[in-house]
Amino acid sequence: MEFGIFVQGYVGRRAGSDPRAEHTALMREAEYVIQADRCGFKYAWATEHHFLEEYSHLSASDVFLGYLAHATDRIHLGAGIFNPLAAVNHPVKVAEKVAMLDHLSEGRFEFGSGRGAGSHEILGFLPGITDMNATKAMWEETIAEFPRMWLADEYPGFQGTHWSLPPRKILPKPYGGSHPAMWYAAGSPPSYAMAGRKGLGVLGFSVAKVSDMTWALDAYKTAVREAEPVGDFVNDNLMVTTTAICAETHDEAVRIAAGAGLNYLQSLVFRYHDTFPRPEGIPRWPELIPEYTEEVVELLIAEELLICGDPGEVLQQCKRWEQAGADQVVFGVPVDIGHEATLTSLRLIGERVIPVLDTEPVHRTRRFRDAAVERGV
Repeated sequence: MEFGIFVQGYVGRRAGSDPRAEHTALMREAEYVIQADRCGFKYAWATEHHFLEEYSHLSASDVFLGYLAHATDRIHLGAGIFNPLAAVNHPVKVAEKVAMLDHLSEGRFEFGSGRGAGSHEILGFLPGITDMNATKAMWEETIAEFPRMWLADEYPGFQGTHWSLPPRKILPKPYGGSHPAMWYAAGSPPSYAMAGRKGLGVLGFSVAKVSDMTWALDAYKTAVREAEPVGDFVNDNLMVTTTAICAETHDEAVRIAAGAGLNYLQSLVFRYHDTFPRPEGIPRWPELIPEYTEEVVELLIAEELLICGDPGEVLQQCKRWEQAGADQVVFGVPVDIGHEATLTSLRLIGERVIPVLDTEPVHRTRRFRDAAVERGV
């Protein structure tokens, strides 16, 4: 099982009191990716969000990732996600950005796409749309065009319902003879299966606990075995995200978690991501989910909703994800956990967890991509 981190430009409630909060969040999250690279994490994923105050100020993630391509050496840099709906980002511009980032990172870029998870964000670009399901057709008609833009000497053009282009040479071409691994941000069993059929890896932002892996794994792995890939190769990869806090002792990790404002982050999730399932009892914004006490943190650990503890405990918790079938586990690092605590957490996981569970030196996506290049020789 491989490991990654997830950054989103999370500013949180400090935005109202600290005029440098936005800058601090962005620069620290860049530092976390650099630290993760040094600590042996294989992937770093950056969001693209718009209009989501406090929750995510990382709107120009291509710029952010371009900086990190130069500042890192081994870690793969992923778009989690680039939104390819024409009203948000013209597909040709997305194809160009992906290929450029692939060059700057020398083949370390990962292309995640999706339709967006909230009406506040997407309807800012599509004000005439009243049903978020309409974005499905927009994404569907676009996703298979990316490999054609990348791999053909001249793209023959496209005439669709939502966008069109006359024949043109799309430049640059990706690095190294194939194209980056392609992923889809999925949120339900049908979308996991759809991604599998298309040969896309899944960015499982909706898998909250280990027990959720059963339906996710079944839906995805069954479909991916019969994939007809839209790209050059099948990216057989199921990634899940969670929050992880690792400290030298259990009590220290729980204390950090209880003081990290995780209830505020979770309240913002439900404020903006109105397409996510909403558990009963979740208050409506601006009312907040109650603060997490140390007792609540212990309950979240017991329910496998939070990775938290000393390195030995975190190792055992991560083993549960491995046993459940996750190909990659990605840890979110919101800034309210604290700068030094976050750096310590990354270091401890890199020293005492990753070497036990990830013994393969080559990235899983790299193996798929290299095999595609060899087949084309």
